[in-house]
Amino acid sequence: MTRAALDIENLYACQREFPLLRGLSLQVAAGEICTVLSRSRAGRSAMLRAIAGLTDSRRGSIRIQGTETIHLSQHQLADLGVGYSPYEQSIFTGLSCEENLLLPPAIGTALGGGMSLVQIYELLPSLEQRRHHMATHLSTGEQKILAIARLLRTGVNLLLLDKVSEGLAPVQAQALGKLICTLRHEGYTIVLAEQCPQFSAEFSDQFHVLEQGQIIERFSRSELSHKYDALHALLGV
Repeated sequence: MTRAALDIENLYACQREFPLLRGLSLQVAAGEICTVLSRSRAGRSAMLRAIAGLTDSRRGSIRIQGTETIHLSQHQLADLGVGYSPYEQSIFTGLSCEENLLLPPAIGTALGGGMSLVQIYELLPSLEQRRHHMATHLSTGEQKILAIARLLRTGVNLLLLDKVSEGLAPVQAQALGKLICTLRHEGYTIVLAEQCPQFSAEFSDQFHVLEQGQIIERFSRSELSHKYDALHALLGV
């Protein structure tokens, strides 16, 4: 049996003593895409922050490629190949597209290092076309793709993407979905935190529904079509 790239058991997390997660358990296999669904403020963003070591306190177990990380620092987690893209802006809008790509350090050196600039441009020719454009002039979708590309430069292999599809036009969402599928085929493991299942309906391997800091339901992509009515009532979308 293949070891899980991410294995969370009975995870509790707090921020300023406010409970965010209440015994969450989740497994994601290497090279798999997992979508965690919830309504706003029900814990999906908190889950990603907790995995990335950004909450005030955590207890339970978070194993990444078999290594227990619950007591590791954010920098140590990055060295294990964990890349977190928050919903808030994670690029430098006062720099050009290429300057943003040249900034990240190669933190995942133990995993073989990150993609070169040439590899990024081969994967994402649209970024090469805009290499000298100021990041603030990129569209919302292009900015989100740039944020992911910056993570790929560091040598990550586990991507945590928070509400990455929110606010995107259909064409932008399609381009982002294509990038995510390409990364999965390259062996990356990806966890998406979303409110709506439609964005990842065609490519996510599994879906988990989170409510009040706990996973309350799990199902595969093949089961999604039978879940839409229940998800609409639960998620309000």
